[in-house]
Amino acid sequence: MLSGLLIVLLPLLLGYLVRVRSPRLLNLINRAVNGSVYLILLFMGVSLAGLENLGSQLSRLGGNALLLFSITTVLNLGALWWLSRRVALKAGGSPVVKNAPTSKLAAMQGSLMLVGVVASGVAVGLLLGPLIGEALFTTADWLAEWVLYALLVLIGCQLRNSGMPLKQILLNRLGLAIAVTLALSSLLAGLLAAPLLSLSWNEGLAMASGFGWYSLSAILIGDQLGPLMGGVAFFNDLTRELLAFIMIPLVIHRHTALAIGYGGATSMDFTLPVIQQHGGVACVPIAVVSGFILSLLSPPLILFFLSLSG
Repeated sequence: MLSGLLIVLLPLLLGYLVRVRSPRLLNLINRAVNGSVYLILLFMGVSLAGLENLGSQLSRLGGNALLLFSITTVLNLGALWWLSRRVALKAGGSPVVKNAPTSKLAAMQGSLMLVGVVASGVAVGLLLGPLIGEALFTTADWLAEWVLYALLVLIGCQLRNSGMPLKQILLNRLGLAIAVTLALSSLLAGLLAAPLLSLSWNEGLAMASGFGWYSLSAILIGDQLGPLMGGVAFFNDLTRELLAFIMIPLVIHRHTALAIGYGGATSMDFTLPVIQQHGGVACVPIAVVSGFILSLLSPPLILFFLSLSG
C-alpha cells in the first residue's frame, strides 16, 4: 500500500542527505528547481488538453478549485484569527530584505507566470494532439514523472541547506504553533470538501495537504488522481498565495500570526519579502520556521493519504 509513498519519498530523502557548501552550486540548484517546476506544469497543461470534453472539464476544474479554496480559506482564517488573539506577537522593526517587491502586482508576477505556463501547455496539447495523437499525452505524463523525481531530489537538497537547523525550528514555538494551526484547519477543510468534490475522505485530505505549495501539490495529486484533480490542487494553492500577497499588508499589524500563517508553505520563500517589508524584522524567523515546517509536512502527507487508496 505504501510502495508509491516510498518511491516518491526516496528521492526527497536522497536529496536531503546531500550537503552543499558552495553558494554558486546552491544558486544552480535553486535555478534547476524553478526550471523543473515550469517543465512539470507545462506537461500538466499538455495532459489537461488530452481530456475529453475539455471545455466542460475546465469549467468543472474551476468550480472544484473555487469550492476547495473557499472552504479552506474560511477555516484557515478562523483558526489563525483565534491563534492571533492568544499569542503575544506584533509586527514591528525595520524591513530586512533588500529589493523587496514594491507593489502587489510585482510580487504576484511569478505566480501569474505559472498560470501562463499551464495555459501554454494546454495550447501545445491542443495544437499537437490532433497531429501526434495519444502518444503526445502519454509522453507528457512519462516526462512529468521523471522530472518530478529530479525535482524531489533538488527540493530535499534545498531543505537540507536552507540554514535552518532542526533544533532552531523546534525551539521556535510561535512558528510551530502557526504551522500546526494552518495544517490542522486545512486538513479539516479537506474532509469537509471531499464529499462535495466526489472524493473519498483520504483524497480530500491529500488535496488539502499542499498548504500553498502549488507546484508540488499539483504534480503529486495529478500523478495519482489525474490532470483534472492536479489542476484543482494547483489553482487552490496558487490562489492562496495570490490572496496572501493582498492580505498581508492589510492585517499584519493587527493580526500578525494570521498574516504570517495564511501564506502556508510560501511564507519561507515567495510571500516572505512581503511579510518582511510590512511586518519588519520580528516576523522573519517565525515566518521562515512556519513555512519550513509546512514544506516538510506537505509531501509526506499528500503521498500518505493518496497511498490509502492503493
